[in-house]
Formats: sequence, C-alpha cells, structure tokens
Amino acid sequence: MARTEFLMWILVITLCQLQDAQTQTISSIGVNWGAQASQPMEPSVVVKMLKENGIKKVKLFDADSWTVSAFKGTDIELMVGIPNDQLKKLSKSKDDAEDWVKDNVTKHLKNGDVNIRYVSVGNEAFLKSYNGSYIHITFPAMQRIQSAIEKAGHGDQIKVTTALNADVYESSSEKPSDGDFRKDIYTVMKQIVQFLDEKNSPFVVNIYPFLSLYQSPDFPKEFAFFDSTNSQIDDDGAHYSNMFDANLDTLVASLKKIGHPNVSIVIGEIGWPTDGDINANIQNAKKFYRGFFKKMATKKGSPRHPKAVTVYLFGLFDENLKSVAPGNFERHWGIFRYDGKAKFQVDFSGKGEDKYPISAKGVRYQENKWCVLKKDVKNITSLGGAMSYACAGGDCTSLGYGCTCNGILDGAGNASYAFNQYFQINEQSVEACDFDGVADIVSKDPSKGNCLFPVAIYSSGNMLKVMHKVGGFFIIFSSIFTLFM
Repeated sequence: MARTEFLMWILVITLCQLQDAQTQTISSIGVNWGAQASQPMEPSVVVKMLKENGIKKVKLFDADSWTVSAFKGTDIELMVGIPNDQLKKLSKSKDDAEDWVKDNVTKHLKNGDVNIRYVSVGNEAFLKSYNGSYIHITFPAMQRIQSAIEKAGHGDQIKVTTALNADVYESSSEKPSDGDFRKDIYTVMKQIVQFLDEKNSPFVVNIYPFLSLYQSPDFPKEFAFFDSTNSQIDDDGAHYSNMFDANLDTLVASLKKIGHPNVSIVIGEIGWPTDGDINANIQNAKKFYRGFFKKMATKKGSPRHPKAVTVYLFGLFDENLKSVAPGNFERHWGIFRYDGKAKFQVDFSGKGEDKYPISAKGVRYQENKWCVLKKDVKNITSLGGAMSYACAGGDCTSLGYGCTCNGILDGAGNASYAFNQYFQINEQSVEACDFDGVADIVSKDPSKGNCLFPVAIYSSGNMLKVMHKVGGFFIIFSSIFTLFM
C-alpha cells in the first residue's frame, strides 16, 4: 500500500513538473494573432496551443466573433481591434459605436466569460503612407467607443487605446532625449495622449528593429539585437547598446514634452521575420528573440523607462495574404508556420534554453499532393507569364534574393514552387494546376532542403477564394524570374 501511494505521489509530481514546463512564460509577454491567411487556423486549435505555451495575453486586429468566442473561460487577456476602414463610420455615429460595443464586447462578457481588456481603435492609422487619411477621425472614433463602453457598464474593465507605429515620434538628433511627436500630427497626438492619461489607458506602440535594418544600409546590424554591450548612443549619461531601448526612450521623451510623462506604455508589436529578405531568416530571428526574452526576464526596461513593459510579439503565424508593399518579409513574421508548427527554438521563459515552443495539435491537412512543372517542359524561359500569374494569386516571396528557396531550386523548381503556391491557396483545385498544360499534380513531396512546398490546411472559417492581387508584384517577380532563369 505504501509503495502504491509513493508511486502515485511520484506521478503527481511528474505531471506537475510537465505542466510547469509547458506554461513557464514571462508574464508580460503576449502575441499578435493575425488572420490574413488563405486558410486561417481554427480558433479552438490556436487557443489550445496558446494555453500549452503559457501565453496569457493576445492581441487581435479585429473582433471576429468566431475567434473571440474561442477564448471563453480561458482567462487569456484580449485586446480586440477595430480596423481602419471602420473609423469613419464610428467617428460620426454614436449609435454605430454603441452597436459595435454591443455586438463585439458586451455579448462576449455576458454569455462567454471572455476576458476582453482593451479595444484598439485603428491600427497604425497615422502612417505617413496613408497620407493623412485617418488623422481627423481616429480620435473621435476612440471617444465614441469609450463612451459606448462606459454606457454599457464596462468602463472599469475595458480600456480604449489605438495601436501606433513608432513613426508618430522622432528625434531631431540621434539622442532619445530629443524625442518629440511629429509636427503634422502634434495636435491630435496631444489629444490622444491626454485621453489615455485621463482614462488610465496605455499608449500602444509598435517597435521594429528589423525595419530599421531593412530601411537603412548604414544601420549598424548589432544595434538591432541585444547581444552587444558596446554603446552606440550616449545621451547625457544614458547609454544605448540596442535600438529597442533607444526607440522606447524617444517615446518617453515625447510623452514628457507633451505634458503626460506618466502614461503607461505597451509594445503592441515587436518581432523578427524569417523570410522575404536577406536579413529575414531563422538564424537572425532566433538571435533576436533569445536576446529580447533574456532582457524581458530581467523585468528591467530602458535607461529612462526602468519599469518592465508589456509586449505583444508579432506574430503568431505566417500570413500569406498580407500585402507585400512594405517588403516581401511581411508574410513571414510568424514564430509558427502557417500550419502552427514551430519554426525555430525559442524559450518564452527567457532562460535561453534551446527548445521548440509547443506546436498546434489537431491541424487538418488537405491531401498530400502538389502541383509542379511537367518534366518534359524544356523551354523554361517561356514560363514567365504563367509564373507571374501564379505568384500574383499565390505567394512567391520565398524565391527572392537571399530568401529560403533562393539558390536551392533551379528554373524548373522555381516554376513548380510558384505553381504549387497557387494550387494550395486555391484549395488544391484541379483547375488551379493547369497553366496551359505545363503543370501536373503529383503525390511526391517536391520540397528541397529548407525550401518547403506547403500543403494547404482545412479551415472551418470562410475560405478565401479570391485572387490575391498585390500591387506592383508583377514588377517585383519579373526581376526574380530574370534572376533564376
């Protein structure tokens, strides 16, 4: 009897240790879950994966009911979003704002026990590339939603904010202490910051060291990571060895100058892509996250913001329908692949252990079949039109210079990759593997090395069966095609 009790006790301890191993995650870390994918993951599968990885904060870019409902009873904190195309309507109509809150917030609080904590009204609405389209409607929309939330009785629980790109502030020099908000949006930023301060809501900012490296060939590469101890910027006694701290303190200075130094700060997006650019790869992503998590585990902030900050990693999955206007890397920000498989070793606890996060379980794949170029096709140079067509409706961002499939595939392989992408994004339809008779459906996986030929997954959501047109992609792919032929 005593032996049986002892064995039972050992079993209980072992199970507890296993559970702790699965859920040991830095408490201030959350993730962004985007859904711009041809076959989005089933929410129930994703939520289970989040729980197994100990992720307790999630940021969404909309408030899709199917997705939000999947968090029922989990106690995972949610930040739901309102897309920019809804800002105009909500900024003008009290009734529309109240309807939005009723349909997207109150319903889940009453019937679903969903832990909604924030509503982000708009996403990076003040980007310079938007040419001022949302400058005069974002803050009014925030006010309408805030009033609707308070009227519904949720004001103490749910805070209204807006996720902003780090380009809303700048420094007149390289010193963070010279930070201030952009002149063209200064007035509205003052209104928003005052609103956040009054409502005890956080200032949500997206900071991307990768983009600084991508946009400037002169940017010191090590400054994008966290391994160096060499100071790149000295600012009145504050020393900066990484871009993240410098950018964060530029915001701190901007908030102080605008008269609201005590507004809390949340990092809405931060991460590193794994494909689509010569610096976007698994090795750099591992290096970035290892250093970042190690920093987060210390619970120390930046020189002028010593407190720890909440951060939302970007992102959870690769999204093959994202616009590539900023760069081909946009479709490759995921820590996990399109199908929920972990791409690389990353330790969410910050201890730096080389272990893979827990991949999604229960993912349903479509048939193991691929669309490839017929073997008897010899004139590869004649396939430019077919490949451009396939890439305009699929995703060929891994074929570019310095990318995953670059140098691994020959001309025929590039054509097969393009054809298969189109085939999979169109649910493996027979009609999607023709290309004027030069393509065949095969059952042997044509993947080569690190160049993955994906198989589509089944999704219970609405399948996106539209041709995804990317502005300017024909020009981009034309240069890629010339390189590989």
